[in-house]
Amino acid sequence: MDGNELLDPFARLLEDVATPAQVRKIEAGGSIAPLWDALKDSGFLDALVPEDNGGVGLSLDAIGPLLQALGGNAVPAPVAETMVARAMLAAGGIDAPDGPIVLATLTQGRATAVPLARVATHLLVEADGALRLIPAEKIEIGATGVEHSLAGHLALSDLGSAPTLPLPAGGLRPVAAVLRACAIAGAADRLLQMTVDYANDRIQFGKPIGKQQAVQHQLAVMAEQAVAARMAAQIGCAGGMPPSLAAAATAKQISSAAAGLIANIAHAVHGAIGISEEYDLQLFSRRLHEWRLADGAESYWAALLGRDRLETDLSSVDYVRTRVAGAAAA
Repeated sequence: MDGNELLDPFARLLEDVATPAQVRKIEAGGSIAPLWDALKDSGFLDALVPEDNGGVGLSLDAIGPLLQALGGNAVPAPVAETMVARAMLAAGGIDAPDGPIVLATLTQGRATAVPLARVATHLLVEADGALRLIPAEKIEIGATGVEHSLAGHLALSDLGSAPTLPLPAGGLRPVAAVLRACAIAGAADRLLQMTVDYANDRIQFGKPIGKQQAVQHQLAVMAEQAVAARMAAQIGCAGGMPPSLAAAATAKQISSAAAGLIANIAHAVHGAIGISEEYDLQLFSRRLHEWRLADGAESYWAALLGRDRLETDLSSVDYVRTRVAGAAAA
């Protein structure tokens, strides 16, 4: 079984439980319990958990299409993060909680703008060289100030006696970065489809605006960036769990660089209606900007990728073949 076989039932589930109306309701402070219960009962949360531990035993690469579908539906719950956390907890012999789990890397006890932190019941955090599972009520989670955002600023002064797991190679941030890349790719595809449909339907001066050469050029650029984000996400997932630095950095750098451009073109083509709260476009463009920055923006990962490249004696072509594509194929 792979992600392609699971995609259709997963997509149907998301269409039922994460409609735009339900997303707006949760962003306004509504409970995620109905959405979460449906996902928990479906068994998809244990997709990465080994079969010996009661899961499905799939690889990160296999569920890549599912991770992109989450972004393409603006799901207001940390489903991808919980899938990864449950797999890590199972590997460490720790029972996973039933509720949603987010991933966070703490620096001096703090982390900024962690996506979906405000709807999590637990956080799997990297701190002091280990992973710890901490209930949300033991962490100070502050709002970011961004309208409707479910992200939160984290502050933790005492780690207490939280369950501890060994830190994966490279830490928690690379796998989190791959999840963000997948979410960006899914939202980018959704925005592209929405924008093409709007350009074909919007009549101005007697013809669809999509017939105008300037608009067609922008749509072509948008499509190019959406494909690049999708390919980058696939490279990141193919790097395994935990992913290699090269695979994670490539995935997040390319997808983050594409996110802003895709959102900008979508809004430029839609015009004033694109910023209307009742129109669905902003559900995705807001998230693109949030995910672009989460777990390191493109400049952060470009610096790490460049440093890794310079530390080898390989040519750039051989570096891509062995450290990026090679890691993904391993």
